[in-house]
Amino acid sequence: MNKSASRRKKATSAASSDPKPALEPEKENPASVTIEVTAVEIPEELSESEQRDRLHLERKVEHAFYEAGKALMELRDRRLYRSTHKTFEEYCRDRFGFTRMAAALKIASVKVIDNLSTNGLQAAKMSTNGLQILPTNERQVRPMTNLEPQQQREVWQQAVNKAGGKIPSGRIVQDIVDKIRERTKIPNPYQVGEICILLPKDNPDLRGKGGCWGVVSHVGDYSCTVQCWDEDYTIKIEHLKSLELLDDDCKFMQQLCMRLRQLHTVGSRDEAVDWLLQGLGKQAKPYLSSLQAKLLAAVEREYKLSWKQQR
Repeated sequence: MNKSASRRKKATSAASSDPKPALEPEKENPASVTIEVTAVEIPEELSESEQRDRLHLERKVEHAFYEAGKALMELRDRRLYRSTHKTFEEYCRDRFGFTRMAAALKIASVKVIDNLSTNGLQAAKMSTNGLQILPTNERQVRPMTNLEPQQQREVWQQAVNKAGGKIPSGRIVQDIVDKIRERTKIPNPYQVGEICILLPKDNPDLRGKGGCWGVVSHVGDYSCTVQCWDEDYTIKIEHLKSLELLDDDCKFMQQLCMRLRQLHTVGSRDEAVDWLLQGLGKQAKPYLSSLQAKLLAAVEREYKLSWKQQR
């Protein structure tokens, strides 16, 4: 009896361990299938007048820096700042937040753009939208400002070609200017005694010297040696910008530079003197305020430095 029950249990156990047949996947009802359809938006065509307006506005956006340069040039030449400011530099800083260097570059850009647009470019006359390809920012213009008009046109034409018929980057323009300078001697536009601002750009040796001014003491083929308040720097001409001062103003700046350099040689000077030196070393204008003149004279007396005024 016990054996029979044991057999039945084993049989039952074996039967229960048999695998169950897999369920067949449920068939989809074709009527319930969802099909996703992506809507394609057809661009709206512009009318001829709208297309003309678009090109006109795009052109204005692209060459806003050119219009700014023309306006600044007129403000400077007509001295329309004189009712509120003593110098054009102060006016630009207070009214627009421009340094003298930035304003000068915008003005210089005008001459470059005018040269490129009035003379035309044979190999790259038109862009895809039917307008002549011209620089759209100051980085593209900056390397060409010290070149002769014919050289500017040559550089820009090569740059447009290298960019595949599109507007080239400032780096492309700079590379072509460097190559031309290597094979042809571009006249150095600076003279000994001229007052210039340093433009660091991508020169690591001039890091922290942006806006500093100095006196040109030597003119080479492609560079100048410039005396600043702290030391002498040998700088490529594209890293300089002339202040274009009158002779008397240049003499004042030359003498001021020598006074600052003399003060800089004092080894035991107070750190407050360095603040004065750094401030005046970046104040690129041919005069001192009454307080600045008194401070400089007081510091010179403190360290028993004499300076004979030669102006």
